[in-house]
Amino acid sequence: MPSSQTRNPCLLQLFNRYRERGGEEQSAERIFLHAQRDFHMERLWWDSRDWDRPDAPGKLGQLRRLFYNPDSARDITRLVDEHQVKALLCHNIYPIGSPSLYHTAQKLDLPVIQYLHNFRPFSVGGPLWAGDHVAEQSMRLHHREEILAAAWQGSIFKSALFSLVLKRLHASGWLDSVKCWIAISDFIRTKFIEAGIPADRIHTLRHCWEIQNTNPDLPDQGYYLYLARLIPEKGVAVALHAWRILEEKLGPACPKLIVGGTGSQEDNVRAAAEASDKIEFLGFVEGTEKQRLIENCRAMLAPSVWWEALGLVTYEAYDCRKPMLASASGGLTETIQDGLTGFHHQPGNAADLAHSVQKLESLPPDARRAMGEAGHRWLIEEASQSHWQNRFTDIVSTVVS
Repeated sequence: MPSSQTRNPCLLQLFNRYRERGGEEQSAERIFLHAQRDFHMERLWWDSRDWDRPDAPGKLGQLRRLFYNPDSARDITRLVDEHQVKALLCHNIYPIGSPSLYHTAQKLDLPVIQYLHNFRPFSVGGPLWAGDHVAEQSMRLHHREEILAAAWQGSIFKSALFSLVLKRLHASGWLDSVKCWIAISDFIRTKFIEAGIPADRIHTLRHCWEIQNTNPDLPDQGYYLYLARLIPEKGVAVALHAWRILEEKLGPACPKLIVGGTGSQEDNVRAAAEASDKIEFLGFVEGTEKQRLIENCRAMLAPSVWWEALGLVTYEAYDCRKPMLASASGGLTETIQDGLTGFHHQPGNAADLAHSVQKLESLPPDARRAMGEAGHRWLIEEASQSHWQNRFTDIVSTVVS
């Protein structure tokens, strides 16, 4: 495999870490690793927590840099020169990276490849979520709902400020430096085309997955598993409501729900677990404990009420040959085949989710295993590393020779 910089075009990956590690950071790491098959990769990563340090710019300095950070621009220019970079590969850039990177790319006549993990650069918060509903108007840069919901860093003032940053970016023309957009689902691609991004510049490339579990005979201990951030848009309240319905209908025959995660809804989950012996709350889980939970569950849940960009929880379930019960929302509609690899329910509809659980419970064990096997086959066929690498190289080659 060739790896020298002289033989492979160089891409500079740019990513601003969030205050809490999440799926986008993990995806950026995998992309950096897998792209090395055909490209020489360099990276410049910032960390949002750097602005909390004693030597960080003051509040006024941070405010100016949110709109345009000359420090980031200088770092990018230096690395482009040192490594003969042919394109910038961008993920999240806020707050430290700032829109200065698009302006820098324009000045250097360097193409930008922008990954779309969520709905930036249109949405103030990123997920397009306004507290209790999807803020569709934000895709037209009408941010009132997100601002009032304090969508960015829990502050109405900061959200209003960030709205100005996005509007200035769109008005500046700097986004013209983005020659290629990569959406992680067809759903996101469609929404960005509707927002005005030229269809011939935006491509779909779902995340890949390296099969971790090759055991075809994993146990089914009968419980259902929710592993996600405990925030309103992820639908944990829908899952809790569905289990209240199931307990009323099934009584002692109601299956168990295990919830793992942390977030603003944690107290509600804890209260539900204390009130019912059919709900168990574990808090944050990771590593071998997380793997054990997935391997032994009956099915995994993704009751999202926002427009889920893709949902890697589906990949985790399929890796262990487990069916998915998920809302028919966003990218979840593309990875879950209703009736074949799991069941869809109407977003936000707890009774519909409860019905999905009952449908799965009514199936014989062999039929449930067949659903898990179908998901595992989907993962192998649709999310292999080689498929991702070939597709990524084809996409990047449209702007990098």
